[in-house]
Amino acid sequence: MDYILSTSSTSDLDLETMQKRNIEYIPFTYIIDGKEYPDDLGQTMSHKEFYRRIREDKILPTTSQINTQTFVERFRPHLKEGKPIIHVELTSGISGAYQSLMMAKEILLEEFPESELYFHNSYSASGGLGLIMILLADMRDEGKSAKELDEWLHENKKNIHHWFAPADLEHLKRGGRVSGAAAAMGTLLGITPVLTVDKEGKLAVVEKIRGKKKVIQRLIDRVEESAAHGKDYDSKIIIVHSDRKEDAEFIADRLMEVFPKMKERPMVYNIGAVIGSHVGSGTLAICFMSKGREI
Repeated sequence: MDYILSTSSTSDLDLETMQKRNIEYIPFTYIIDGKEYPDDLGQTMSHKEFYRRIREDKILPTTSQINTQTFVERFRPHLKEGKPIIHVELTSGISGAYQSLMMAKEILLEEFPESELYFHNSYSASGGLGLIMILLADMRDEGKSAKELDEWLHENKKNIHHWFAPADLEHLKRGGRVSGAAAAMGTLLGITPVLTVDKEGKLAVVEKIRGKKKVIQRLIDRVEESAAHGKDYDSKIIIVHSDRKEDAEFIADRLMEVFPKMKERPMVYNIGAVIGSHVGSGTLAICFMSKGREI
C-alpha cells in the first residue's frame, strides 16, 4: 500500500527491522558529557558502549525530544508526493513529543489541506511502541489501507501491555518514579520494582521484588496473567533489554513454553539510548497484546 509508516527512535526496533519492514523513524537526541548524539538505533554510539559509559562512568545522560519543525521537515516531502502518513509517537505520559507532533499537524494541514495525516499518541514506550509498529506493518503488508490501520489503532493501542523491571534505581529516582530514600534502600536490600504503563501512558510501580531470579520469573508470571486469550495467546511479543541479552533470550525461550500456540519466537531488541537514559543499565521489559491495562 502506498502510504508511510513512521515512528520515533523510542520504538527501540533495530535498523535492520526498520528497513526490512519499511518503517521510517525520526531520532530523539541524548547528551553525554555535554556532547549531543542522535538516538539512531546504536549507529553513532553502540548500545554496548552507551550502557558501559552510564554504568562504569556513572553518567546520567539527558535527552531531548523531537521538535515541531523536525516533524514538519520530515513529513513535507511525503505530502508533496500525495502519500498518507501514519505516525505513532512515544506516549505523552513521559514525553512532550506527541504535543510537538500535533502542532506539526496543524502546520502541515495548512500547507496540504487535502492530506491524510493519521497521527497517534501510542500510550506506549520502547518495545510496546515497537510492537505497535510491527503489527501495523503486518496489516499494511496484508493489503489494509491507511484508514483501516488508523481505525485499528483507535481500538487497540491501549491493549498493548508492558511489564518491566529496572536494575538501576538511580535513573528512576532522577525521573521522579521513586524517591531518593526508596532508591537508596532498594539498592541496599536488592529490591527491584516491577512497573507497567497505565491507561494514560504513564509509568506505574505495581510491586517490589527482592532477588534478580525472582524478578525474571515474576515478569513471566505477569505476562501469563494478563496476555490476551491466556495460555492460548498466539500474537507477537517483543522483549527489550538494556545490556541483559542473555536474560532476555532466556525469557523468550520460557515464553515459547508458556504460550505453545505462538507462531513465532518473541523478538529481542536493545533498549535505545533515550529510553535507556531514563531506565538505566540492566532493565528487562516484555511487551505484548493484553486483555487491557487493568492492574
